Amino acid sequence: MSKEISFTVDAPVGRRIVSVRYERLGAGDPLLLLHGIGHHWQAWRPVLDLLAAERDIVAVDLPGFGASSALPDGMVYDLGTFGPVLGGLCTALGMEKPHVAGNSLGGLLALELGRMGLARSVTALSPAGFWSESERRYAFGALRALRAGARALPVPFIERLSRSAAGRAALAGTIYARPGRRAPEAVVAETLALRGASGFESALAAGRGVLFSDGLPAVPVTIAWGSRDRLLLPRQGVRAKRVLPGARLVRLPGCGHVPMNDDPALVARVILDGSR
Repeated sequence: MSKEISFTVDAPVGRRIVSVRYERLGAGDPLLLLHGIGHHWQAWRPVLDLLAAERDIVAVDLPGFGASSALPDGMVYDLGTFGPVLGGLCTALGMEKPHVAGNSLGGLLALELGRMGLARSVTALSPAGFWSESERRYAFGALRALRAGARALPVPFIERLSRSAAGRAALAGTIYARPGRRAPEAVVAETLALRGASGFESALAAGRGVLFSDGLPAVPVTIAWGSRDRLLLPRQGVRAKRVLPGARLVRLPGCGHVPMNDDPALVARVILDGSR
């Protein structure tokens, strides 16, 4: 069962107490794992044991997602807030300047921690923020549709759909290249996490103005993109490489937007290589 930690963050509206749920396992250099919008820390489950063999892993539910409480009143879901919140979390957990890996929104946040000098290395899997305006509108439309479906379907129907490969494809085919491989209970859990994500609309609204265009300090950066990413199209990886010319760009053959389930061994190897 995940743990909870509360810590104080200095925000523009004053000091606020933030509470975050997290899972911790393994030993070695610290590695912080950040999920995407509407997801939860369990997105990393397929690679946790592989990573924990070499790293001290902390996988978090971002505020307003998974089992974590929403951000306190007055705090907004933008990079200016998430950076200090995650920095405060690392301090509270005794993980000073960890390696950071993130997917989608989590990839963008990992890059932001690198820019702030709070990460010793960054691995970003299909990170947000390297889109054209038309690509952003497409991705946001797809995310809103997924959220609407998760909220509209009765839970017994979601459970029934999850029992077949075709049903899992209907529920999760947007983010996985191989949704049939996802365990039925995992698909139900992540559909309910999307349904209940209190931070979803605010985070999506804050993302409208995001375009990652600045370099990072001397931090090792790996950008990895699934060849079958249907949400943030693979050509955005080439754009990310132009913005971050010092980054290592890795292709993930046969993987979708959330690649950890599609090819756990490959994704774990990319993250470990990037954090050496």
